[in-house]
Amino acid sequence: MMTRIYQRAFTICFCLLLTAFLNLFSQSIPHSVYNTGVYDFLDELANSQIIAVNSAVKPWTRLYISHKLDEADEKREMLNERQQKELDFYLRDFGKEAEWYNGVMVQRYSGTVVKKHNGRDYGKRLDLFYYRDSLFSITVNPIFGGEIFANSAGNATYWRNGAEFHGYIKNWGFYASLRDNHEKPFLGLADYLTQREGGHIKEGTDWSEMQGGVTYTWGWGNIGLVKDRVQWGSNYNGANIFGGHNPTFVMLKLQVTPVKWLDFNYYHGWLNSRVIDSTRSYWVTNSYGTDYREVYHKKFIAANLITFTPFKNLNISAGNSIMYSDLDFYPGYLIPLFFYKSVDHSVTSGINNMNSQMFLDISSRQIKNLHLYATIFVDELKVSRITKKDEWNFISYKTGFRLTNVPVTNLSLTGELTYTYPLAFQHNVPTLTFENNYFNLGHYLKDNTREWYFAVDYRPVRTMNIRFFHTDAIRGPDYTSLGGSRVGNPPLESVEWHSKSTGLRASYQIINDLY
Repeated sequence: MMTRIYQRAFTICFCLLLTAFLNLFSQSIPHSVYNTGVYDFLDELANSQIIAVNSAVKPWTRLYISHKLDEADEKREMLNERQQKELDFYLRDFGKEAEWYNGVMVQRYSGTVVKKHNGRDYGKRLDLFYYRDSLFSITVNPIFGGEIFANSAGNATYWRNGAEFHGYIKNWGFYASLRDNHEKPFLGLADYLTQREGGHIKEGTDWSEMQGGVTYTWGWGNIGLVKDRVQWGSNYNGANIFGGHNPTFVMLKLQVTPVKWLDFNYYHGWLNSRVIDSTRSYWVTNSYGTDYREVYHKKFIAANLITFTPFKNLNISAGNSIMYSDLDFYPGYLIPLFFYKSVDHSVTSGINNMNSQMFLDISSRQIKNLHLYATIFVDELKVSRITKKDEWNFISYKTGFRLTNVPVTNLSLTGELTYTYPLAFQHNVPTLTFENNYFNLGHYLKDNTREWYFAVDYRPVRTMNIRFFHTDAIRGPDYTSLGGSRVGNPPLESVEWHSKSTGLRASYQIINDLY
């Protein structure tokens, strides 16, 4: 009965929020963080103070990316020749988005030309199918790609195929992507310390990944019910708030930017605990025989992050999240602005609390061509532990820099350190771990780890990137599997896993989305 009441209340609130903005026209759908080209380009422009971006929260929407490309187009004289060609390249894709100028939505596509508000025309990117009129638009494209690996241990193959589409109906946006994945042997399992995209392997070597959703947008924000991934935390080699390499899950997302100096993000997600609930599981007997129907414990997450811009090119983001189970989704965690640990104290008063987290991200581009950033993820914090030599708080921090176009044009230098103390991202209650489908939601190296990352990137021509990189990562004992006390476990007391990688990687985007 209470579940139905909660669901009805949620539906009413959702509909009221949407109808409050029916007289506005704008749309937003997210652009995959794995389609890295335009993200790298906008990051480069932001480091050179040509545009300003919030690098703590991804994915960005196509409309947001379109706005930023327009800002760069208005400062075209500040871009070098390669950057101008790259700008034109991405405008062929994101120039299709609806735009706002003086409160009026401008339709910029007509025939085979994307018409810009400043009078210049650009050819549209190649799509399998594209249609647009004054009310409706849709883009359809195929998905296909693969990888081959070979070393002394043998060979490995991975390939994917599928299709995706996205479109708009006035304020509404919709998108979907279905991809079949084929990997042999498995390179992205939950136990592996790798940044490969995680997928739940049911049986065999194949799995499918369905992403998509429906969004509603108004002039200063958007809301959506989507199945997607999030990446929170400034980084160039793996975020340590939400890493984004886990299997996707369904979430209710909200993003608002009421003023230029404030950006607010929130989501509530439905996770897969992979923990069997014996009280809800049952036996089934029919003509096929007798089978035990297993049912998982319910598991949810709520998270928010607010970004302030007190000075130009300085973003300070702070937020918190909570993993909760053993309830139907709780209305208190649907309130975006709450500090959820305090809410939890009233919900679980007198018993073991749920699993809550806090985080802080600082990103500075105040020195031209230099991006300085730092992120801290707090899983458990006690002030008394700070001064003790034999106790440690459960935290993960990341700090780094990227120097762009100095001392050589089209060259960037990156350095990044990630350090995670024991038991960060972990929890002693299986239904409350910082995971979905067994995949860690935080940094890909998990807890009790340290990683150095260095890279030199050179972009000689439009959409080409040549990267020389080096990583040195170690992991200490897994205290969760060892058991015992959860307090006083020394970080990196011994090295149980060590990985060094040095390599050269080159990529070139021939046409939009074809790498």
